[in-house]
Amino acid sequence: MKRSLPLAMLLALGLAPAARAANEADYKTAYFAAEAASKEAASLRHQWTVTVSALAAAKKAGDGGDFDRAVAAAKQAEALAKASIFQAISEKEAWKAMEIR
Repeated sequence: MKRSLPLAMLLALGLAPAARAANEADYKTAYFAAEAASKEAASLRHQWTVTVSALAAAKKAGDGGDFDRAVAAAKQAEALAKASIFQAISEKEAWKAMEIR
């Protein structure tokens, strides 16, 4: 029994997916998703400046061939854009709760 636990741990570690470097396709996928979310936020007139900055950083890193950094920045930009979309939608109705009646 004592020998099976370390063996099981070694097998699990061997079967765990190894971290891999991002490639250009990963970057393009992440960038287009972030760009689409950013455009949606802009259409709601609620685009955050930090989203624009993160998209610019992703493009700069991607153009320079640093796809790991580009993917990370694009995912950050997408998360920021989605947060701004959520904020825009929630605030669209939230002001009514603060109205004096």
